[in-house]
Amino acid sequence: MTMTTTRTALITGASRGIGLGIAHRLARQGFSLTITARDGARLDAVAADLRGAGAAEIVTVAADMADEDGLDRVLAGHADRFGAMSALILNAGIGTASPIAADATTRRFDKTVAVNLRAPLRLIQGALPMLRAAASADPARGAKVVALSSITGVYAEAGLAVYGATKAALVSLLTTLNAEESGNGVAATTLAPGYVDTEMSAWIHDRIPPERMLAVDDVVEMVDAVLRLSARAVVPTIVLSRAGTDGYRA
Repeated sequence: MTMTTTRTALITGASRGIGLGIAHRLARQGFSLTITARDGARLDAVAADLRGAGAAEIVTVAADMADEDGLDRVLAGHADRFGAMSALILNAGIGTASPIAADATTRRFDKTVAVNLRAPLRLIQGALPMLRAAASADPARGAKVVALSSITGVYAEAGLAVYGATKAALVSLLTTLNAEESGNGVAATTLAPGYVDTEMSAWIHDRIPPERMLAVDDVVEMVDAVLRLSARAVVPTIVLSRAGTDGYRA
């Protein structure tokens, strides 16, 4: 295992959308990055761009967040190259829309829980020794965990029961992480945005056009701000609502 003094981050779902935006921001700041997504070829192309943007070093690990072995490979890839972890960015997520009364399959439910909740828990558990090591090496700044939840995890949205439930659980998980670990310099924040203009939101363009959605950079700015906080500050949850709404809907 190599220990590094460069700030390091592990980003899930880093090949497109919000994860890619966060990766580019951190690359420009000189972070060393472990990036993961399912498509290995796309990850390699993204890694080349990130190196050009200024990333000190890049590790790529192709993995499905529903696969336990894949999660272990992601953690091992970061640990073997960097040792410590300044930031864990839990961005990967999936979701489908259907009312509670609909016949949702158990397989779809299990996959949503696996990617949106079980994977973040497993990654946090595996990353904690590395996060503590980074916090110990930089006590003024500490280490951060930032997870992409959803406004549906804070305010109920019809048709998004299972997705919203997993995102609400993610909020609870990170709040508990703060209770247990913020005294050790590891602070956690969940970001809970409404619809963001990414491929994942294309299914609702007939009702909410892209220009009425949050921009990817809105979320990136929030992540950047959280990572700049001192170890003395804890911001448990940030809700980003869309302009023109009452603030209580995606």
